[in-house]
Amino acid sequence: MSIIDKPLDQQVIVITGASSGIGLCTAQLAAQQGARLVLVARSGEVLQRLAQDINEQGGHAVSAQADVADRTQIDRVALLAISHFGRIDTWVNDAGISIYGRLDKVSEADSRRLFDTNFWGVVNGSLAALPYLKLVQGKLVNVGSEVSDAVIPLQGMYSASKHAVKGFTDALRVELEDVDRSGVTVTLIQPTAVDTPYPEHARNYMDQEPKLPTPMIDPLQVAEAILKAAVSGGRDIKVGGMAVMNTVLAKVLPSVADRMSAKQVERQQKGDRERDPEGALYRAGNSGRTHGKHTKASPT
Repeated sequence: MSIIDKPLDQQVIVITGASSGIGLCTAQLAAQQGARLVLVARSGEVLQRLAQDINEQGGHAVSAQADVADRTQIDRVALLAISHFGRIDTWVNDAGISIYGRLDKVSEADSRRLFDTNFWGVVNGSLAALPYLKLVQGKLVNVGSEVSDAVIPLQGMYSASKHAVKGFTDALRVELEDVDRSGVTVTLIQPTAVDTPYPEHARNYMDQEPKLPTPMIDPLQVAEAILKAAVSGGRDIKVGGMAVMNTVLAKVLPSVADRMSAKQVERQQKGDRERDPEGALYRAGNSGRTHGKHTKASPT
């Protein structure tokens, strides 16, 4: 069997951001399909419960509380995966955070912290995983966004970080696949807006509760795309019809895309008074849910 077709039930998969949203949904789906999992996030208690649930149901999972912004902690995650399972077949960099607010109002410290998580977290995970992925011709899956190509106002620094993720991922792909021919595949996942706890975890400079503009897709769609890439690779994968439309429009008709993006300002505010402006930028989110507040929580 070609390594590119390695089924999930024969894989060891590391997932960052595994305590909520897309990462949690990916972990649950991968466990159902028999993958051995290393679950990474800052929310240690949530991860421990998730790993326990998976193991009690006959799966194989270990939790690793870590901040992806710290390369030393992520190197330890890689060593943990090797010590428990002997290899790493797929590494998924999913951890991310946003800031809602005008770019001229967001502090430099908050902007740098966002980049530490969204960009340097992907860099740290990718480079920590590479020595082990090269041994098995494995898969690296980085979660970007439709705003890796397009932009959205009030989340300008998030958009910038996802552009950076795309640039890093594309360059790394060329080096590994086309220059070195290492056998490692590098995939960028680009979802549209997803129904997760993402808005409540965001740092918020607005005076209203943040939200994502509709339509939103289910995180299961993104999890399925991630796990498809874990098996068969791929260059970049758009998830959701709006992701396809917005990325194409940004490239083909950028001025039109700008005007459409400007209309998203009001659609990112709920009209409710802000309750937790700090969000999870500097602390663990601990939500343990795949979906947003208005949706039934996942059983973790």
